Amino acid sequence: MEFRNLEVINSVGTFTLVVLLLFSFAFDPNTDSGALAGGLLWVIYAFASILILNRSFGREMANDCLTGLTAAPAGGSAVFMGKTIANVVLLLSLELMSLPVFVVFYDVRIAGSYAWMGAVLVLGAWALSATGALFGAITAKSGLRELMLPVIVFPLVLPALIACVHLTMLLFAGEPLADSMVWIRLLIVFNVIFTLLGATLTDFVLTA
Repeated sequence: MEFRNLEVINSVGTFTLVVLLLFSFAFDPNTDSGALAGGLLWVIYAFASILILNRSFGREMANDCLTGLTAAPAGGSAVFMGKTIANVVLLLSLELMSLPVFVVFYDVRIAGSYAWMGAVLVLGAWALSATGALFGAITAKSGLRELMLPVIVFPLVLPALIACVHLTMLLFAGEPLADSMVWIRLLIVFNVIFTLLGATLTDFVLTA
């Protein structure tokens, strides 16, 4: 549905490009932008992801489609994985569209580190998507879900975001990640934990 109307992609893409442009004017070009670039990039992705995650169960709220979804024979774990993968695809689309613009605006280089950068983007997108899908299900029936979701998700996803920021800063600085594998392991463990939690609890959450 999203790739037919591009509703979320257009709004989130515009938001991301505007914030990138504003941040590029907010910082002195004579300073070492590479030291700030990793943090800025993931601040932008975190806030943009909320616009995507708020739509995780938004479509099912119309015409009581959520009841039909919970009655489907697939089960809560399949619903959770479907929502998570869909959110990952949208987030990766946003990241791939905005990263070249970010590199140009902030004069950073990731030459020779494309595979590691891709791994960090995928792991970060999965962390945001799995957490957002789980708590999107929890807040789906709330009238304040657009407000509650970021309030709940951001504190929980903070360890994953810190790991992504640290790894991205190292990549932009051209430093090897061999001595920072603890951050990669943290991201993997975080993703495994929240994926298992989501697959286990979504059925209960949706039928509660």
